[in-house]
Amino acid sequence: MSNRLAQATSPYLLQHADNPVDWWPWAADAFEEARRRDVPVFLSVGYSACHWCHVMAHESFEDGPTAEFLNSHFVSVKVDREERPDVDAVYMEAVQAATGQGGWPMSVFMTPDGQPFYFGTYYPPEPRHGMPSFRQVLQGVHGAWTTRRDEVDEVAARITRDLAGRELSMESAGTPTEETQALALLQLTRDVDSTSGWFKGDTKFPPSMVIEFLLRHHTRADSVAALEMAEGLCGAMARSSLYDQVGGGFHRYVLTPGPGETLVPHFEKMLYDNALLCRVYAHLWRATGSDLARRVALETADFMVRELRTAEGGFASALDADSDDGMGKHVEGAYYVWTPAQLTEVLGADDAALAAQYFGVTVEGTFEHGSSVLQLPQQEGVFDAGRIASVKARLLAARDGRPAPGRDDKVVAAWNGLAIAALAETGAYFERPDLVEAAVAAADLLVRLHLDEQARLFRTSKDGRAGAHAGVLEDYADVAEGFLALASVTGEGVWLDFAGLLLDHVLTRFTDGSGSLYDTASDAERLIRRPQDPTDNATPSGWTAAAGALLSYAAHTGSEPHRTAAEHALGVVKALGPRVPRFVGWGLAAAEALLDGPREVAVVAPALDDDAAKGLHRTALLGTVPGAVVAFGVEGSDEFPLLADRPLVDGAPAAYVCRNFTCDAPTSDPERLRAALRTALNS
Repeated sequence: MSNRLAQATSPYLLQHADNPVDWWPWAADAFEEARRRDVPVFLSVGYSACHWCHVMAHESFEDGPTAEFLNSHFVSVKVDREERPDVDAVYMEAVQAATGQGGWPMSVFMTPDGQPFYFGTYYPPEPRHGMPSFRQVLQGVHGAWTTRRDEVDEVAARITRDLAGRELSMESAGTPTEETQALALLQLTRDVDSTSGWFKGDTKFPPSMVIEFLLRHHTRADSVAALEMAEGLCGAMARSSLYDQVGGGFHRYVLTPGPGETLVPHFEKMLYDNALLCRVYAHLWRATGSDLARRVALETADFMVRELRTAEGGFASALDADSDDGMGKHVEGAYYVWTPAQLTEVLGADDAALAAQYFGVTVEGTFEHGSSVLQLPQQEGVFDAGRIASVKARLLAARDGRPAPGRDDKVVAAWNGLAIAALAETGAYFERPDLVEAAVAAADLLVRLHLDEQARLFRTSKDGRAGAHAGVLEDYADVAEGFLALASVTGEGVWLDFAGLLLDHVLTRFTDGSGSLYDTASDAERLIRRPQDPTDNATPSGWTAAAGALLSYAAHTGSEPHRTAAEHALGVVKALGPRVPRFVGWGLAAAEALLDGPREVAVVAPALDDDAAKGLHRTALLGTVPGAVVAFGVEGSDEFPLLADRPLVDGAPAAYVCRNFTCDAPTSDPERLRAALRTALNS
């Protein structure tokens, strides 16, 4: 019999709709029920592509006796962290403060007033490796609730007070300076392993936002060190098992089993990682002309369109790490790994031997059960490129016949904004109009389905139906970022207008008036704390993403309130950048744009289909100066403020390079424009 989750739009919640646990979605009624019964609330937070979430669900939430105990002594609430990042953020902060670590599934026990008093993540069904079993935890919490209630209430109140006292103020921080950026780069050089190219540490997540900073700093400050670090990081990721060497796109992260051993990926694929990395590799190609960067950017874009695009034109959130291994067992990585015998079956003996050498497939295996993850050799040039391309195509075709990983079809506004920016720019750089069209289709979906009459965003949709939850700061900021990129690429000013509507909400509903930003709007549901996190994690924080989008919009329009808000928000970069640059990479990238201007480029055409004008437009888009904005339109157009009073030059198309709407002499020469947009500010 289905529980209350059967009507959810979240695929993660729907995965639990047939559990014997009497789940509630996050709602006031659930807490009222706990109050009526005088029992604690058990909050379980996860997401559909989470391997250990599936494990705990199978071991505990599908177990009849465990479910019976939960139903008798708790009100159980299930939350999709991707649908409710505000709930996840507030209670994850409590988990990390109490235990020193976090992760998913997140397990929190709280009072009917939402005050947490006991925390954890995954619990096994039996005691294991020093961890209590989930049943033991439930029995212990129930015992404390019924016999030591005063103590429980005191702990819950103390934790809630501690969380409430963590508000940030950036009023006196000031804006980032040349010294801020230089110190951030210095700290990053200490964090990177010069031998491998990766940042140090056993768990390696893709540092997309940091690489964007490095590329921008390279151009603005003429820093060879920054470019070398960016190239090293991008090369290490692209050649490792983090990257899907057959189908394109990136997995979530890789682990280092031991010295000299093959990096092992956590095989889930997230839209946000691939959107951010697609854009990073496209920008690396723009800066260097690297063939590797070009290939990875295009393969990642093609992966997103091929495997994540939904019927409505948006992009699904994720692909699971697990899939059927062909023998009825759900196994992590089964879709992606290969044995020598499988290579031979698909390719024949000669090409199988080549593939094994090229991708590092061994008889012993580099993963589990004799299978190997695929990675690239350091010297690709010694292999025949045409033969390798044929091998990859045949392996991809064969892999398509395997049971595919599950797909979370939920469309998240913020992550679609990141995908729109990546696909629009990649399509423009490599003259792939199909990718730009995919970006436009996703943007159309967001406008049609995620925006209400007041231009307020819904966080998610699925199967053409908007979810009930309000957008958070990252949704407004990242969607605005996508729309601004689309405006520059397409020359359609309507996307600038939509970005302005979203950023007006940022100014009125997400700020505290002193330069700080909140993750939820002033009129959003009240939790025990209004979440506020300026640090980047797997994606840009809403705070730093908003700073970047506000700055770009101000460059497009000359709006002083938007620029001032961006400058105030970037105070967090001055405070944190020199000490923990890996946690404010997007803010450091935005600060590079601020220090450069950012530059504004107006390309004026006699007609939109004029070839010379289109050439100037593409040259402008390929400029590497940090955060430059581009407006393209016919003379006299009112679609972009930057085009106002910018005439043609002797009837020919003209490009104007400006700062704060003050422009250099116009040019009709692409080479002169290219030089102006590759030149460091102080050179």
